[in-house]
Amino acid sequence: MGGLEVNQDDIFDVTIIGGGPTGQYACYYAGLRGMKTKLIDSLQALGGQLTALYPEKYIYDVAGFPRILAKDLVNNLTEQMMQYEISLALGEKVTDLKAEEIITLQTAGGKSHFSKSVIITAGVGAFNPRKMVVPGIAELESKGVHYFVGDTSIFEGKRLVIVGGGDSAFDWAMHLSKKASSVVQIHRSDRFRAHEDTVEKVMSLPVELKTFYELKEVHGTNGVEGVTVFDNRTKEEIHYDCDAVLLNLGFQNDLGPIKEWGLEIIANKTIQVTSRMETNLPGVYAAGDIVDYPGKLKLIATGFGEAAIAVNHAKAHVDPSSKVNPGHSSENVPEKK
Repeated sequence: MGGLEVNQDDIFDVTIIGGGPTGQYACYYAGLRGMKTKLIDSLQALGGQLTALYPEKYIYDVAGFPRILAKDLVNNLTEQMMQYEISLALGEKVTDLKAEEIITLQTAGGKSHFSKSVIITAGVGAFNPRKMVVPGIAELESKGVHYFVGDTSIFEGKRLVIVGGGDSAFDWAMHLSKKASSVVQIHRSDRFRAHEDTVEKVMSLPVELKTFYELKEVHGTNGVEGVTVFDNRTKEEIHYDCDAVLLNLGFQNDLGPIKEWGLEIIANKTIQVTSRMETNLPGVYAAGDIVDYPGKLKLIATGFGEAAIAVNHAKAHVDPSSKVNPGHSSENVPEKK
C-alpha cells in the first residue's frame, strides 16, 4: 500500500460498495460466513433505488413474498443483515479504488477504507430520470408532473395520467388505481416491457390503457389541469382533464468514478464479471444490476443469488482454507460477532 501503515483493526475482510438490496443481502451473507464486513454507500439511507425512488411501490418478484412494499423489503433486509456487526459508512461516495494486497478505497470526504476484498453492488450507478421534451412538462415539474413517487398519498382522489409501458408504469397503474379517482395509462405501442402477469392485472382494473398514444402537451398554470395526447398512427388528438402526470420513461445511468478504477467496463454501463462474480481486479467482485455476463437478467432475485456467489468466492479469496460452498445455512450458522 505504498508504505502506508494501517492498523489491523481498520482492515475488513470484505467491503460492500452500494447499499441497495443486493448490497444488503451481500452484507447478511458475509456475516453468515463470519466475515468482518463494512458497507459504504453515497446515500444517507440503506435501500438504494428502492428507498430513493419508490419506497411505497409494491414489488412482486421477490421469493417468499406475494407482494411487499419496497420500504418494507428494505427494512427486512436491514434487520437480516444487522444480525451481524456490519460497519456502516453511509453518505460516503467512493471515488477511488486501488487493488493491492490490501485494497484501499478513497471517498469524496477524504476518508480511506481498507479491505481484503471488495464487492461492488452499486446498482446502475448514479441515476437520473429520462426527461421528455413536451410543452408544459418542465414548467409543471413538482406541480403535478412527477418522475418519482415518494408518497402515494399525493395521488389520493386525483385524476392521474401515467406515461410508459415498462414494469414501473404498470406497477404504479396497478397500485395507484386504488388511490386515484381515475387512471389513464398511455404507451407509444402495443408492446410492453413489463411482466405479462402485471399487464394482465392492469387490464382487469379500472385503468384506461391507451396504446399507440403519446403525450403532446401538459396544460396548467399553477398545477396540472389536463393533457393532450395523440394517436401516433392517425394523429388523432384526445384531451384528458387530470390533476397529475407520472412519467415512467426509465433512467440514464452513469458509473461515475467507477469507470476510472481499472475495471473491465462494457459500454460505459456495466462491469464484466465471470460466473464467480469476479472482476478483472484481484479481490474485487461485483453483483446486481451493475454487472454483465452471458445470460444476465436484471432482477432483484438474481442480484440476491449473485451476492451469495460473490461473498462465497470473496471468503475463499480472503481465507483459502475455507470452502467456497458453505452448505445450507440451516446446518451451519456461525455465531454472531
